[in-house]
Amino acid sequence: MKLRYNYRLYPDAPQQASLARLFGCVRAVWNDALARRKAGWKADRAWISGPRLQQMCITAAKRTPERDWLGQVSPVPLQQSLRDLDVAYQNFFASVSGKRKGPKMGLPVFKSRRDLRQSARFTTTAFRLRPGGAGDALYLAKIGEIEVRWSRELPAAPSSVTVVKDAAGRYFASFVVDVPDDSQTLAQVDVETGIDLGLTHYAVTSDGEKIANPKWLHRRERKLKKVQRALARKRKGSANRAKARIKLARQHAKVGDARRDFLHQTSTTIVRENQAVAVEGLAVRGLARGRLAKSVNDASWGTFLRLLEGKAARYGRTFIAIDRWYPSSQLCPCCGHKIGKLGLDVRAWDCPSCGEHHDRDIAAALNILAEGIRLKTQDGLNDVAAGLADTRNDCEEQVRPGKAIPTLAPPETFTAQAA
Repeated sequence: MKLRYNYRLYPDAPQQASLARLFGCVRAVWNDALARRKAGWKADRAWISGPRLQQMCITAAKRTPERDWLGQVSPVPLQQSLRDLDVAYQNFFASVSGKRKGPKMGLPVFKSRRDLRQSARFTTTAFRLRPGGAGDALYLAKIGEIEVRWSRELPAAPSSVTVVKDAAGRYFASFVVDVPDDSQTLAQVDVETGIDLGLTHYAVTSDGEKIANPKWLHRRERKLKKVQRALARKRKGSANRAKARIKLARQHAKVGDARRDFLHQTSTTIVRENQAVAVEGLAVRGLARGRLAKSVNDASWGTFLRLLEGKAARYGRTFIAIDRWYPSSQLCPCCGHKIGKLGLDVRAWDCPSCGEHHDRDIAAALNILAEGIRLKTQDGLNDVAAGLADTRNDCEEQVRPGKAIPTLAPPETFTAQAA
């Protein structure tokens, strides 16, 4: 299992200049290789291989007056740039042929010097972790030792490191570490949960817990508007406009960092406390094009679901995605009665069949949990309403279990309790 660990870097002024030169060289090699590959294909449908591109765009280019400055940086990031180009083409061909899942991938495009995010990757031959007084220092070839803020220890020796400069002018080191697949497996617990996502409450679990929606973008919206207006008044190409752009990027970075921290902490807590997690599949892209687009994008449901799925696989948990068309908010979790489509303003309702009063979000989470149980066990519990009650033997009594029961108890248990 490959994991990625990110740390903040604090290069000094000469190191920043060296990194800027390195980013420019990586970009130039990428653009040269992409241009040659496009020209060769357009001329006679010839495919230039990766080793041939390396010889043309790096080895031979260093001997020309136009590209002699490529020799001022380490050749390893330049070679990695060409490997990234090969991977980009492979992803495009796999996407076109249908072998790659997910959204369609396009052809690689040229990189611009105005790109706000720049990066360069080093392999083990071009970087070292040298022991220091306050922790290991990161040594990069032809750049030197850079100060690193070690927020946590690396579980193993890294196989590569990517130096990234974001839009706000911050530098990060992203290490790739290879660890055994079962090294982070947690002890099993007898608790399972269903999660209903929303905007009023970010997440509601089947045991009744409601996680508040932080609304990070809304919190800084006034500050963002102020900085954005200041940027709009600056003359294009001026130094003041560049400073104003960085101020705006830092505000957006604060929003992104706070949101990312919230998503990581929430997903980790849920995965650690539950053996199985059932969630409803959402068409986030479609929701992000509606009238609630700003709120949906601020919630970042897609990232949250990806984090849940990835951490569940890492820690030995079960992640279950329910079909997006499953009517979780329309079913009674006690008797299975379908009340029909409800307006967004209806937050609670009474079941006309069994008379039970339901909180809309909690009922949806209970139904999602039960549907996840059914999908996981595949026992064909079609006549069990939401997997929580046997409607054939309820005798018009309240058979809704307590909070401790929705942990994969078999249908016979509920039948016995109802009787």
